[in-house]
This record gives sequence, structure tokens and C-alpha cells, in this order.
Amino acid sequence: MPYKNRRSAYSSFILIFVLVKIGLNLVAINHFGFHRDELLHLVLADHLDWGYKEVPPFIAVLAKISSVLFGNSVFAARLFPTLFGGLIIWLTGEITAEFGGKMFAITLACLALICSPAFAASDYLFQPVVFDQFWWVLAVWLLVKYSNTSAVKYLYFLGLAVGLGMLTKYSMAFFTFALIFGILISKQRKMLYNKHVIGAAAVAILVFLPNVIWQFSHHLPVFTHMDTLQKEQLDYNKPGDFIKQTLMVNGIAVFIWLTGFVFLLFSVRLHKFQFLGIAFILIFAFLLVMHGKDYYLFGAFPMLFAAGGLGFERWLKASGYTLRTVAVAIFTIPNLLMLPMVLPIFPINKTLSFFNFTNQNLPALRFFSTWEDHKVHALTQDYADMFGWDEMAALVNKAWLTLTPEQRKHTQIYADNYGEAGALHHFDKQYNLPDVISLNSSFTLWAPDHLDGQYIIYVDDQGGGNVNSFKQYLESYQKIGEVVNPQAREKGTAVFILVHPGPQLNQRYSSELAVKRLK
Repeated sequence: MPYKNRRSAYSSFILIFVLVKIGLNLVAINHFGFHRDELLHLVLADHLDWGYKEVPPFIAVLAKISSVLFGNSVFAARLFPTLFGGLIIWLTGEITAEFGGKMFAITLACLALICSPAFAASDYLFQPVVFDQFWWVLAVWLLVKYSNTSAVKYLYFLGLAVGLGMLTKYSMAFFTFALIFGILISKQRKMLYNKHVIGAAAVAILVFLPNVIWQFSHHLPVFTHMDTLQKEQLDYNKPGDFIKQTLMVNGIAVFIWLTGFVFLLFSVRLHKFQFLGIAFILIFAFLLVMHGKDYYLFGAFPMLFAAGGLGFERWLKASGYTLRTVAVAIFTIPNLLMLPMVLPIFPINKTLSFFNFTNQNLPALRFFSTWEDHKVHALTQDYADMFGWDEMAALVNKAWLTLTPEQRKHTQIYADNYGEAGALHHFDKQYNLPDVISLNSSFTLWAPDHLDGQYIIYVDDQGGGNVNSFKQYLESYQKIGEVVNPQAREKGTAVFILVHPGPQLNQRYSSELAVKRLK
């Protein structure tokens, strides 16, 4: 098929798979509550800036747009992730067509991606992950378009995509360098011998520059965040586990992307896109050495799915419709059976029953409900992070109502972690509460200089363990209650009223705040 007719021939067909992806997300969108991380990212909408402790500003802008256009419900928060998840499917289909794939290749690539546990789990929550994936896939599509057309406009669009990707997650920088080195190592290195490459790089730098300035003006918190992440999480990731997780996260579709990986490296049909296969090796090796998490690599998979779809189309070229249908079924149906474990398409009771059945009868799937404590639970850790927030907020409101109107004038609310703080920020309008204070995560950026309330409603994520460490600074304290939802990861989190805290508590708070403001 001539290149100029390729896009128009398949765009409408690809749209079918985009609608399937969006439809699946919409089925699941209202089940369960806000995720812990969603609550943090939604708070950023009320504190717009060019950067934050753990993320660049793109998701804050989306949070603001989402709240203004759609409101503050769970449904509203997950509309943008659903849209971007659909766009990832769209781009995957378009990349497949750019590779020379036809309807079967597009079908296999898109359906395998839709049914992949990795992408089902990561492309519906309001987190940077899905937006990061989008910029990676868009960058690949733009490079492929440039390779096929030599039109320099795609280089400038690429610069814009890289800049916006860097404003979404800093991992975009690693993928960009992997692509550049992949091109330099491959026979396609002449792609870089073009003055417009410098222009595209300038666009990327210009778009990203405000965040760089913000980082320097705030003592480069990105390095503190990365160092903390490395010490508290990444150092515990073993290279062998990363390899195993990379092979498992897409389920049965592993055979699709592995085929695509081989085709990108060795197929004559895809020789001019060999740099993509090399880039995958480079980014995989980098994450392996850095003890990266498996989801850091997700954005690189769609290009492999696209190439894999083409590979199977070539292998089954002479086969009939029946065999091709069987091939699609083999690489999608097994993953569909795991869908309730990664995407909440069922209400909570049915989901619990599903997990109970699989944990008892399918031991190989127990890793889904194995948490960081290495124990098997009733739900996945992500699902458990969506429960208990409304219960906790109700306890804080109960504590607030316990105080007299005069006492409330001198009351502050403090929460230990960003999930609790984010939940209280979300519910404060419903309960007419003062805004919450926390020294966890980006809440440090707008925390008051002093913790000087005569009464403090305190959310203790250790169920009272933290209160015991400073109770000598209090005149008295009263426990209001604790989260009892058995499905909640926050189960046991307790709410206290601290009465007449002494100056030592404020000194402790101010010292911690001063340190965190320098990091």
C-alpha cells in the first residue's frame, strides 16, 4: 500500500479499539474510591506552580482543568486518564500502520495492549504514569513519521512532546537519551545529521526550562526525592525481579512484544526502525542497573506491540481467517480473565469473591494480591489504597464537632501522610473544615511556619504510636476513633484531639519543616 494512503485507510478502524479501551475504563471508573496517589495529585490543582517535591507540573494543570470542567468526583478525576489511555491505543495502531501493518496487525497489537494487565492497571488512575506513557508513545510515533516522510515538522513536534513529557515525569529524559543513542548506534544515524534536530532540542529545552528554574530556586528537590526513592524502595528491587516482572506484566501478550522486539532488531522489513529496538535495550539496561520499578518501562512497550502485530501478520500471511482469529483469541482471552484483578470492573463484593477464588484455586496469581509486606491480602495493594478515606474524614469531622465554636477558632488539623492529607483536603469543603497541614511530600511547600493551635486534630498513621512519642508535650489527648474498613490499607489509622500542646511540639514541627524546605 502506498504510504500516502496508509493512514486514511486505517484511522477509522483503529478508532474501534480506542472506543473499546475507553469503554472498559468507563465500566470501572466509578467503582471504589480515590486512590492514595490520586488524592495528592488532585491537591496540586489548588497550588499551581512550576514544580513539586515529587512530580513536575503537568499533572497539576490537568487536575485544575479537570476540577473546573468536570468537578471533583472520582468519575471526573479519571476522565483524563481514560482519554489518554485511548490515545495510547490510537498511537499504537498508527505506529503499526506506519510499520506497514494492515488490519490483522493492528487488531492484534491494539487488543493485546488493551487486555495487557500492565496497561489495564496503569491507565485509569489519575497519576503521572498514563500521561508519561502517552508522551513516550507519541515520541515514537513522531520519529517513525519523520523516518517515513522526512518532514521536519515532526522533529519540532517531537521537541514539544519531549518538553511536555519532561514536565510530566523526568523519566522522559531517560527515554529520550535512549532513543538518541539508539539512532547513533544504528544505521539510521543520519537522521540526526540535520540542523532541525537542534531546533527541536531547543523547543524541548524551552518548554522544560521553567521547571528547571523552579528546581534550582527550591534547592533541587528532585535529587532529594530520587535519593529517598532509591534508599526506601529501589534498593530493595533485585535485578532478577525486574527481569521477571518485565516478562510477566503483560501476561500472555509477552509473546507479542517479544516478537516485536526481535522484528525491530533483525527484520529486513523494519530495518530503518532498528533504533527503536536498540533504544529498548538501552532503557531496559538502565532501569535494570538503577533497580527501577517495572512500570517505569511501560511506555516503551506499545512500539513493541506494534512491531509484534506486524510480525505475526507476516508469519500468518498465507493463513485463513480462522487461524488468525484463533491467534487473536490466544493472546487476549487469558489476559481478559485477569482483568478484574487490575481494573475494578466489578463492585467490591464481586471483586472480593473473585480474589478469594483465585487465591484459593490459582496460586500462580497470588502475586497480584501480595503487598510490600510480602503477605497475601484480600485485594491488591492498589485497590486497598482506594478505601478508608471517607471513613477517616468522617472521624476528623466528628472530632471537629466535638469542639466548641470558640475552640474551633484555635484548632489546626494535621495528618501524617499525603494520602490522609489529600483526603482531608478533598473533604474539607463537604465538612467545612480548615485546610489540613502535613510535612509529607509536597504538602511541605505550603505548610504554615508554625503548628501553634490550642487544639490539634491529629491523624496518626501508626494508630497512636506517633502520639506516644510526643504525648509529654500535651496537656491531654483524646482518641476519637480509627479506620476499621477491613479492605483499607489505612486500617488502624487513628484520629486524636490534642489539647493545649506545649511549645516543644511546635519546635519539633518547625525543625522538621526547616529541614524539608531545604530538600
